[in-house]
Amino acid sequence: MRKFGGLSGFTKKHESEHDFFDAGHSSTSISSALGLLTAWQLQGKNDKVIAVIGDGALTGGMAMEAISHAGQLAKNLIIIVNDNQMSIDPNTGSISRYLSRISMSTSYQNIKTGFERILDKIPLLNKFFIKFFRRFKRGIKGLIFTTNLFSDLGCEYIGPLDGHDFKQLEHVLNKVKKMQQPVVVHVMTQKGRGYSPAEDHPEKFHGIGPFCISDGTVEKFDTLSFTEAFSNSLMEYAKTNSKIACITAAMAKGTGLDTFARHYPDRFFDVGIAEEHAVTFGGGLSVGGILPIICIYSTFMQRAVDQLIHDVALQNVPAVIMLDRAGPVPSDGETHQGLFDIALFRSIPNIEILCPASAKDLNLCFNYACESKKAVVIRYPKMSCPTEQTAFEEPVQEGRGVLISGSNIAPSLTVAFEDEPETKKILYVTTGGMYSECITSVRALAMQNILADVYSIRFIKPFDFDYYYSIARDYDGIVLVEDGIQNGGISEYIFGKTLEAGFSNVKIKAFESKFYTHGTRSEVCMQSEMTSEDLTKAALSLLDEKNK
Repeated sequence: MRKFGGLSGFTKKHESEHDFFDAGHSSTSISSALGLLTAWQLQGKNDKVIAVIGDGALTGGMAMEAISHAGQLAKNLIIIVNDNQMSIDPNTGSISRYLSRISMSTSYQNIKTGFERILDKIPLLNKFFIKFFRRFKRGIKGLIFTTNLFSDLGCEYIGPLDGHDFKQLEHVLNKVKKMQQPVVVHVMTQKGRGYSPAEDHPEKFHGIGPFCISDGTVEKFDTLSFTEAFSNSLMEYAKTNSKIACITAAMAKGTGLDTFARHYPDRFFDVGIAEEHAVTFGGGLSVGGILPIICIYSTFMQRAVDQLIHDVALQNVPAVIMLDRAGPVPSDGETHQGLFDIALFRSIPNIEILCPASAKDLNLCFNYACESKKAVVIRYPKMSCPTEQTAFEEPVQEGRGVLISGSNIAPSLTVAFEDEPETKKILYVTTGGMYSECITSVRALAMQNILADVYSIRFIKPFDFDYYYSIARDYDGIVLVEDGIQNGGISEYIFGKTLEAGFSNVKIKAFESKFYTHGTRSEVCMQSEMTSEDLTKAALSLLDEKNK
């Protein structure tokens, strides 16, 4: 599971005939199911389609739009709401409270079940009683519930049911499949049921990788991750600034905001799985005088492109958008790769985009963003922070990056030949997420008596080309390395400008515009020839071309 060549953690068409869609983002199932069902009916087919959706996914506005449309179309759609009070983190918001309220009332279900049993015993009168019973049920619901959201949107509501009682579920579903209208079946389940480590810590087992079955422990490395580095920087900044508030879309722990939430609960907002609302809500906070720190995974930020443009950039208000899981992402596959954000956001006016390469670099970039009075996007990968370099302590200057000498990366290898006039020199110009691969390549080149330095660009936007040219002129070849797709990316832009400036020995190493399957980070990079070995080959080919 989640290993290269193994099973996906999400629905996959080629893995099961019952998976009609390759999916990994939340709140989409009802819309997809309704579209599929409508297509079949337009072609004369009268089949059922079942959409399974979690209670956490119902906090996404798209799910409510789809239910509203389903009630309007009155199609044969069955919606199973799997209610386990969890998304990734525990659910929050009014939808969660609403489901909890109706799940606590069993009176209606008891009355309904009793009448169904009576009707089953009178088969000849069954059809006669159907219309009467439906009207009667509406009356009973009116007595038990002051309102029912699903019924008000045009769906028949059945539940709540014990999701672990298979016999009851089978009985209910056999009746539901005979109904010719959209039906919501509300099912209560326990996340991790039957496995005590998952029952005790459901959030840890949401998208679990390899773990020890006997006790549920997951291998934990001592190295600092970029997410933890951001959390540390945030907590340090929060000590002296009370005008910040943090926003997440059901990802408090995943984005490193859980510590902030414990210390500053009044300034922490988990909006549920609602990225669009998170960004626009942040824009409103900014207009009101509070600096929003909006923390969302790169892949989920794709859902809020319009809001970033319309409600933050167009308003020209200060905001800090932290994009975790940018670049190649291990384990989760096509739907979760953070490879599109640079191409999506680089053209938007009134925003800056930064890409730190280390923990110290991230800290400086975060402080810069908080003090800049602008909308700033900071993107960083899902990985451990690399070894620090003193260059990363340089103050942030708008548009400028950080030059790391190869002699600092591999001092024992380069000291013997760095002053020789015939030594070839390569410059890696990279986004921060690919810095680790670049320094590994620097060491490999040093073994072949080739010097290589790394220019970590720090700013994807704006980009100080004059400063970059002043550095680039000292090298025999330049390799542009980007942890994003090439089309529309920063490497393609720098490449064109570099050629215009008279440099000729330049090569791009960026991800192809395609979807990448799940695997380790190196296996994802391998699929587009973006490993450290591939970077070394690119540098050597540049030098070969120059020698011809």
